Amino acid sequence: MNGIIIKAKDLDKNEVFSGGVEYSSPARGKWTIAHLSMLIPNSHQIYIGAICCLRGVALSAAEFNGLDRYSMIHIKDFDMVDTSMEGFVIDGVTDILNHLKSIPPCVLLYTTCIHHFVACDMNLVFRTLRERFPKVDFVDCYMTPTMRKKTAPDDLMRSQLYAALEQKEKNPKQINIIGNCYAKSRDSEIYTLLEKNGYTIKDICTCKTYSEYKSMAESFCNIYMLPQAALAAAKLKSRLNQNFIYLPQVYTFDKIEQNLTLLSSSLNLTQSIDTEVLKQNAKAKIEQTKKIIGSTPIAIDYTATNRHVNLARFLLENNFNVFRIYTDVIHPQENDDLEWIKKNFPDTEFSPTIDYRCRFVNSLSKKSSDKKIAIGQKAAYFLNTEHFVNLIEDSELSGFDGICRLCDLLIDAYNNKKDMRNLIQVKAWGCEG
Repeated sequence: MNGIIIKAKDLDKNEVFSGGVEYSSPARGKWTIAHLSMLIPNSHQIYIGAICCLRGVALSAAEFNGLDRYSMIHIKDFDMVDTSMEGFVIDGVTDILNHLKSIPPCVLLYTTCIHHFVACDMNLVFRTLRERFPKVDFVDCYMTPTMRKKTAPDDLMRSQLYAALEQKEKNPKQINIIGNCYAKSRDSEIYTLLEKNGYTIKDICTCKTYSEYKSMAESFCNIYMLPQAALAAAKLKSRLNQNFIYLPQVYTFDKIEQNLTLLSSSLNLTQSIDTEVLKQNAKAKIEQTKKIIGSTPIAIDYTATNRHVNLARFLLENNFNVFRIYTDVIHPQENDDLEWIKKNFPDTEFSPTIDYRCRFVNSLSKKSSDKKIAIGQKAAYFLNTEHFVNLIEDSELSGFDGICRLCDLLIDAYNNKKDMRNLIQVKAWGCEG
């Protein structure tokens, strides 16, 4: 573990891992581009590339029983020499669609690095496909890891989730929540406040039909909570003239209240909610949780929440024993929380998850009678603990309601063991988060 664990007081920059040979743990609950695109109801995804590249996404489709919505076009060596790449793609997609039981309303077409290396004219490809299949919405998607320094694949895919939406007359009482993998609880304050003021809320996570998805274009405004959804919000504003509000997923009370104040002021809401009652309920739940789990050591990882440092601060402020945070980089939006931890809990440990030395960590973390609670799958794996909160990207958690739900999850993790080895290998779709 020498050289991997860094104490908060010794962090001099936001990178816990500075680059090099990377390790990938078997914790697989995070969503990938193959999972995200399945959020569009009744859509069909087609990947075009070399077989070595397509193997992973095929397995991802199989893991959530989505092979009926998945196709691929395999590029061989001679295809690069003997054929027109544009014609190859057009004919391949045409053949696939003509052999499906029914033509899907939306096709997500994934090009790979090779198409960009050979300067394939994708404008021609999409123009021709739209002429052949005028009732299909074709969405350009990308599996181009060699180009990830330009725009992160996750950010790009979240923006393309809404690319099939078309300009419609706006409903001033309809609003979208965008960019999440999981729908937020309808008991959360954001839902309560909006519905109390007569708003209808749309979310791709709850859309059951393609027409319901398309109706998201009628919303006049989008709310996003994750920084990787900022690109989606910006594109929708430019293309569909939908305003946006950034309400970051947070856990500390003051920032939760800031979100609610911003939401109210941005929309000029006339009806309010009693945040004092909500805070008191959350505080009571926190006290109940502390009585049960006491000083049990807690570790958090970045897959559980984008605001892992903020969550650590919240728990530390409330006298929970957070001893370690697993992350590779700390987002600038968490600088204030990091500085607070440095000042008040300087010995809090930070550990990377992709350093090549991490491959030994699980085997070194032998199970013992000393109970430790992990929040997140990577933390559970590295601690080798069966007491963990199986949470991915905050799941349904939001605001004061989210804190109460998190407390219940911590109590459950303390009282009940989970099958860590098998659970953390379940990708995205089936995650209990």
